[in-house]
Amino acid sequence: MGFSYLNNMPLAQARKAYLARLIESGFASRTETVPVPESCGRFTARAVYAAISAPHYAASAMDGIAVRAHDTFGATETTPVTLKAGQYVVVDTGDPIPEGCDAVIMVEELVRTEDGVTIHAAAAPWQHIRQIGEDVCAGEMILPGAMEITPAAIGAMLAGGVLEVEVIAAPRVAIIPTGDEIVPPCADPKPGDILEFNSSIFSAMLRRWGAEPVTYPIVKDDFDAIRAMVERAADACDIVLVNAGSSAGREDYTASVIASLGEVVYHGIAIKPGKPTILGRVGAKPVLGIPGYPVSGIIVIDNLLRPVLDHWFRQGPDGTHLVTATLTRPVVSGLKYEEFVRVRMGYVGDRLMASPLARGSGVVTSFMKADGILTVPQGLEGYPAGETVTVRLLSEEHRLRNTLVVIGSHDPLLDELADMLHSDAPELYMSSAHVGSMGGIMAVRRGEAHAAGIHLLDTETGVYNLSFLKKYFPNGGVKLLRCVGRQQGLMLPKGNPMGIRCFADIARPGLRYVNRQKGSGTRILMDYLCQTDGVDPAAVYGYEREELTHTSVAVQIAGGSADAGLGIYSAASLYDLDFLPICIEEYDLLVPDSAWDTPMVQKLVELLKSDKFRDRIEAMGGYTLDRPGTLIELD
Repeated sequence: MGFSYLNNMPLAQARKAYLARLIESGFASRTETVPVPESCGRFTARAVYAAISAPHYAASAMDGIAVRAHDTFGATETTPVTLKAGQYVVVDTGDPIPEGCDAVIMVEELVRTEDGVTIHAAAAPWQHIRQIGEDVCAGEMILPGAMEITPAAIGAMLAGGVLEVEVIAAPRVAIIPTGDEIVPPCADPKPGDILEFNSSIFSAMLRRWGAEPVTYPIVKDDFDAIRAMVERAADACDIVLVNAGSSAGREDYTASVIASLGEVVYHGIAIKPGKPTILGRVGAKPVLGIPGYPVSGIIVIDNLLRPVLDHWFRQGPDGTHLVTATLTRPVVSGLKYEEFVRVRMGYVGDRLMASPLARGSGVVTSFMKADGILTVPQGLEGYPAGETVTVRLLSEEHRLRNTLVVIGSHDPLLDELADMLHSDAPELYMSSAHVGSMGGIMAVRRGEAHAAGIHLLDTETGVYNLSFLKKYFPNGGVKLLRCVGRQQGLMLPKGNPMGIRCFADIARPGLRYVNRQKGSGTRILMDYLCQTDGVDPAAVYGYEREELTHTSVAVQIAGGSADAGLGIYSAASLYDLDFLPICIEEYDLLVPDSAWDTPMVQKLVELLKSDKFRDRIEAMGGYTLDRPGTLIELD
């Protein structure tokens, strides 16, 4: 019988119903008592009341003298009063108020005389005296239940004589990695090995939310072994995560394991990524089957485990910071699922721009780079470029207002510039999206970027970039910033096993080529070289196989799935590939006039002109430098 998910539940419905099922079965938090000085960031288990008043005695609030206010009445600038020994007591801040005294006069207001002290203003009863219970009275509530304990709250509790506090215990969350192919992280995995780093990601998320992660040893794909580990974890922990085995493969046992020990509440949530998720329980303890792809796991942990932890800590959901942004590229989505799309963001003028990142469930770096999450509701096919959308913010908004948005052709030097920019000016950041040179020109034209990397060859004149700017910006409004010359050529496996000697050899039978995407400068160069060298693109095996960056082309060749690809020397060097030089091209930065005076662009210009930039570029190899950071005449 074919496998089918038990459910395809909408996310909001599954979240609410699952939590209700857990509560009904008795899921609730534990408590523990900790010393107050060690309680910061914890949540109170119940209301906390003062054991003593603070202060617990009448105390002087100033350095000076304690007096009977009545003895000072009548004192003015013209009719001063002299207090003699026995009429006052010298006190410091915090001293108890002596018997019979009901006011303190600051030392700055006293004039010492042979007979005592002279004052020129009467003291009001109880002036400069901290009354018993001024801060808190014994028996008063200091903190309500389920309240986060702050540093100030620690001080208030100690002042109120509370030395220990009952707090909600951190839930112990078991993480069970499963799979025959899963191995611990290492620097030299074998083909077929999958590094198990999901547990480290999940552990970091759990610690941030106040939980205590407990990672168990990797379990092979065996029903009995997984069942024994889940049973052991459910006995020792409050919540269990099984990663992965939640899908429909022949060795995906998680659902049947949970069912054998307890109940599968839902299997299959209408989200993407994350649709194979399992929501189950063993007794009153939640057991979640988490998909193996890291991005899927992060989405599921955030959207389905986080609400369970909120209930444990008796907290409402965190306030979600939503912003509106303009999409720089279209987002196409299926109708069956609610989809979560990672985006990079930055303000260009007054508009917040959002550029979709790689959407594969295994592309964990897309989460690392993401500034926000765009949710495409179930039943919607997506959004076109230029659409105004709502995004859940992951980065601070002030950071987005200080982010240099670069959209255009890829080059590793952009990463080096991003590092230099933030190192030199910590308040500044850089976000780059790789859409090719033509994509960069159109982004600048639409006002979506501060800069665009471009290297577009005019095949008639042999000149880079200028004719394209005249075509797409006939009325000006942009500047072209000189960046680098870079060596383009064929990247080849180490040792050049196929003996490639010239560009035309890419059409040789049996050779597997990997290309760049349409609209990129390298693709235009590729097509130009095919024309000049008499190469029929239809004869090139892999001509339609497209990658978005030079490094992604290089990694395919290094990984053995391609034999050649046009790219830059620095990418070939990074992967220790052979390189057949073909030409030096100009890689420049297009900047709209509207962005020229921004701090981000001006810092970029400064860096391009610096010795630091020259040193980094020369270390990378494959570049030439001719006055980087200077303007190129457009006329």
